[in-house]
Amino acid sequence: MLTKFETKSNRVKGLSFHSKRPWILASLHSGVIQLWDYRMGTLIDRFDEHDGPVRGVHFHKSQPLFVSGGDDYKIKVWNYKLHRCLFTLLGHLDYIRTVQFHHEAPWIVSASDDQTIRIWNWQSRTCISVLTGHNHYVMCALFHPKEDLVVSASLDQTVRVWDIGALRKKSASPSDDILGLGQMNADFFGGVDAVVKYVLEGHDRGVNWASFHPTLPLIVSGADDRQIKIWRMNDSKAWEVDTLRGHMNNVSSVLFHSRQDIIVSNSEDKSIRVWDATKRTGLQTFRREHDRFWILCCHPEMNLLAAGHDSGMIVFKLERERPAFSVSNDSLYYVKDRFLRFYEFSTQKDTQVIPIRRPGSATLNQGPKTLSYSPTENAVLICSDVDGGSYELYILPKDSYGKGDTAQEAKRGVGGSAVFVARNRFAVLEKSTNQVLVKNLKNEIVKKSALPIATDAIFYAGTGNLLCKAEDRVIIFDLQQRMVVGDLQTSFVRYVVWSNDMESVALLSKHSIIIADKRLAHRCTLHETIRVKSGSWDDNGVFIYTTLTHIKYCLPNGDCGIIKTLDVPVYITKIFGNNIFCLDRDGKNRSIVIDATEYLFKLSLLKKRYDHVMSMIRNSELCGQAMIAYLQQKGFPEVALHFVKDERTRFNLALESGNIQIAVASAKEIDEKDHWYKLGVEALRQGNSGIVEYAYQRTKNFERLSFLYLITGNLDKLSKMMKIAEVKNDVMGQFHNALYLGDVQERIKILENAGHLPLAYATAKSHGLNDIAEGLAVKLNDNVPVLPSGRTRSLLIPPTPVLCGGDWPLLRVMKGIFEGGLDSVGRDAPEEYEDAADADWGEDLDIVDVENVQNGDISMGLENDEVHEENEEEGGWDLEDLELPPDVETPKAINAKSSVFVTPTPGMPVSQIWVQKSSLAAEHAAAGNFDTAMRLLNRQLGIKNFTPLKSLFIDLNMGSHTYVPAFPSSPIISLAIERDWSESASPNVRKPPALVFNFSQLEDKLKAGYKATTAGKFTEALRLFMGILHTIPLIVVESRREVDEVKELVIIVKEYVLGLQMELKRREVKDNPVRQLELAAYFTHCNLQPPHLRLALMNAMSLCFKAGNLITASNFARRLLEANPVESHAQKARSVIQAAERNMKDSTQLNYDFRNPFVICGATYAPIYRGQKDVLCPYCTSHFVVSQEGQICAVCNLSVVGSDASGLLCSPAQIR
Repeated sequence: MLTKFETKSNRVKGLSFHSKRPWILASLHSGVIQLWDYRMGTLIDRFDEHDGPVRGVHFHKSQPLFVSGGDDYKIKVWNYKLHRCLFTLLGHLDYIRTVQFHHEAPWIVSASDDQTIRIWNWQSRTCISVLTGHNHYVMCALFHPKEDLVVSASLDQTVRVWDIGALRKKSASPSDDILGLGQMNADFFGGVDAVVKYVLEGHDRGVNWASFHPTLPLIVSGADDRQIKIWRMNDSKAWEVDTLRGHMNNVSSVLFHSRQDIIVSNSEDKSIRVWDATKRTGLQTFRREHDRFWILCCHPEMNLLAAGHDSGMIVFKLERERPAFSVSNDSLYYVKDRFLRFYEFSTQKDTQVIPIRRPGSATLNQGPKTLSYSPTENAVLICSDVDGGSYELYILPKDSYGKGDTAQEAKRGVGGSAVFVARNRFAVLEKSTNQVLVKNLKNEIVKKSALPIATDAIFYAGTGNLLCKAEDRVIIFDLQQRMVVGDLQTSFVRYVVWSNDMESVALLSKHSIIIADKRLAHRCTLHETIRVKSGSWDDNGVFIYTTLTHIKYCLPNGDCGIIKTLDVPVYITKIFGNNIFCLDRDGKNRSIVIDATEYLFKLSLLKKRYDHVMSMIRNSELCGQAMIAYLQQKGFPEVALHFVKDERTRFNLALESGNIQIAVASAKEIDEKDHWYKLGVEALRQGNSGIVEYAYQRTKNFERLSFLYLITGNLDKLSKMMKIAEVKNDVMGQFHNALYLGDVQERIKILENAGHLPLAYATAKSHGLNDIAEGLAVKLNDNVPVLPSGRTRSLLIPPTPVLCGGDWPLLRVMKGIFEGGLDSVGRDAPEEYEDAADADWGEDLDIVDVENVQNGDISMGLENDEVHEENEEEGGWDLEDLELPPDVETPKAINAKSSVFVTPTPGMPVSQIWVQKSSLAAEHAAAGNFDTAMRLLNRQLGIKNFTPLKSLFIDLNMGSHTYVPAFPSSPIISLAIERDWSESASPNVRKPPALVFNFSQLEDKLKAGYKATTAGKFTEALRLFMGILHTIPLIVVESRREVDEVKELVIIVKEYVLGLQMELKRREVKDNPVRQLELAAYFTHCNLQPPHLRLALMNAMSLCFKAGNLITASNFARRLLEANPVESHAQKARSVIQAAERNMKDSTQLNYDFRNPFVICGATYAPIYRGQKDVLCPYCTSHFVVSQEGQICAVCNLSVVGSDASGLLCSPAQIR
């Protein structure tokens, strides 16, 4: 069984295949009807209106309808396009078991537990016949595929065949039954339009299913007596032919296969059985572990079956339909109907060569699987699954072509797969020993080679080489040297296709294709949702392949696309130019003509063969959104521009390719504010201030215009902008323009008119305009503001731009292959291409006259504006008055006639190079890529709280760049600073970023921390130590020795942070003397420097002595004496020991046992004694009680306690 699709759901009671689409309906015991696409494996729709189980369902042959019948006594007719039930047929009085549409007439037949069969007209929505006669539940009723018959099966142990010929005649010419008496009689007594033709008795129990043979006068039935019976019928009688026994429980469903001479049945014994219909013997059994089968369904046109069971359904095939074939130069050898056939591609001549033996075993799927051909010896190897895998070797006689009737004795052998590896040698895979046997044409073993991997199958891989396939990888094995030449990890490979030159190979899996070279170096992988079927290489190195539904292509870089849609699956054998030769599932040779323009165009772009691209654009009808998107994605927007007629798309492509002229022309056509804005942004980026000005004028964007005139130093136009603002009564605009111009008097006037007299007075006074100030003071009376004295005042005037007015200088570059040449596309005379160099390169593009825009009249942007209506005497913005010398030419936008062209694209930013080259978090932060830096720190040190690191990240980023101010009208330039840079270094080799933090700074901080600890400034010391802990993850050192020093520093600092935190906590809990003693005791167990340890011991000893804990105090005194203290401290320690010896007792019980080794929890400050479970911080290695797992570490305040981390990475040496 070849399972094609499987679902998991409630019990499936009814199934129906769509005749054309890859759909199947499944009706469930839960009352839901599911519509599945078994090819894609997706649920398309679900219909949920029945109340209770739905036992019958059926698709109409041609209409978008299906019918269902359920335990709610209802028959529903649905339209799957409208996703709803059209109507309900009522009449049955009990559960409905099956429903079926007639193949021609507008009828539905239904079988019910009310012991009747009803035939309905779904167009008139009425019951036209009731078939009565069964005296128990009717389990199934089906129309004959061609004749006017119905077969029914019932639990009364009979199968009945009904003749409905009279019903067809009646529906063809209905009699004039005016009173409807006929219908009334039919309802009461059962109509005469359907009569029982035969009653088939023979089953001992209730019959569950009966169905007709598609062409022969046969019926097959299955019953609760576990038997399947075959019945034959003629015009006058029907009789039992044979009984098939084998099922161990009730037979649920049974049918004749539509395309093979077999019977398929399923049963409540959890099995599907396949029987030979002529020999009447069992061929094969497929079992499920826990699921009883209930229903079988056969596809009306394809070799597909479906079975419903307790927990879903399966769609399956019984046998493979792929013909075995082998291509050799201009010819094809293939197997069809037990004959080896020969097909010549050039003449398209098909001949029969020799008959091959039919498999003798009584099971399915024993036909030829693969075929291998040796052209020099004219020998053919045919492999099949007979006897668990075997091969047959035929030597073809030269003269037998066309005769093909003399059977030839083949040389046979057992083996998983067999292929020719040389002229007269073939290799056979022996799976049991995992070795390859090399044999000669006499079928004698010449050589044995053990294979390095557990091999499922072998394929040809060039003379003397084998491609061996395992479950998860393939290798190329050299039989001569017995060594692996190539190795590649893959999903389960089914077919292998080599290119004609044996330089490339395609490995085909069920849903993917891997392209590799002859040494199995990976090139690209394609994933398909629909099953991949076959493939072949064309002469250009493009792989053409088929899925169930499409012919597709794959370029060497992995780009793929659809060439053609298929009705039925085909298997590609050979490709000649635009012709694809293939075999279909019936073993017929077909030739399909394709349009290869699309993939050849993409291939030319990929190989940079721009001359081909040019000619293809001229001569072909390449177009479509997909092609435009492809060109855009691959960085050829200027080429895409020539396919596009839609102005909006042209506009976007023109902006992307930097073609301002086309963008302006398109913007004029579209004339929308948003597009003018985008044009302005791009023109500003290119420094084309004329177009920027024009775009702002068209959108009446006065604020941006004012600022543009400010940064280009155009003061005349700025003053006119101020007048426009005055006319429009835009006070803020007026004020801003006055501010840009440095016009103080105008500002005072604006403020006064707006009623801001104090501000006007302050402005006048501070700028020394005393006359105006006095006048304003009179108006203010007593509210004159007092200005601060002793301040020097200066007039704010914007600096004069270095570049006034003109556009930015443009870089001269050569025109690309596509520019100009493409502009002539569509002209009548392609032969004039040679002379096009002297022609006007842009003549047929609609380019705006930028000359008149650059320093033109702004009124063209404001022509309909109220400025002109209200302010005629101002004379607009007449800039034609500029008296320029006659030899000065106004600069243009990038003119189509000049040799000037767009700026080349910039290279990769240095920060991006840093990120690509480094795995160190500090270097990612320096590059400004904080996101990846945080991800690296999380992976390496388990850091989750990045708040303490924020300022350090920013410092690193700022410190690795310097900022150079350029002209006032241009942005600040950011330059990357590299580590260890020297003048002799190559400009093309980028070094890592300079970092503001280094190891020596941390050593200085450590010393400062020690000093603060000694002085008792614990808060200051804790701040310094925490600073070190937070900086270490962002340190980079060079050598392994320095890495060890950094790791050692983490441990040192961690001990101090923990100790100081406990000491500060001790000072907080003054009201809890026991806790104070405990914390003082724990502090002495931190790994501190000797001077600090002595101070901690002295402190703990004093506290314990005063509290009367003499045993603990004497322990601290002894440890202090061992630490070589100063004499005064030693004297105190000896006194404590003497006092304790006189009275060995502790007055308070502490959670402190100095005899038992312990570590201190960094969060609860409690001892974790040896043997108790703890968790660690992945960064600072502090210990914590288990309840703290998943919390932020209280010591370093960065990492998550107990999380997995790979460890501190702070040097390139660690990566090397």
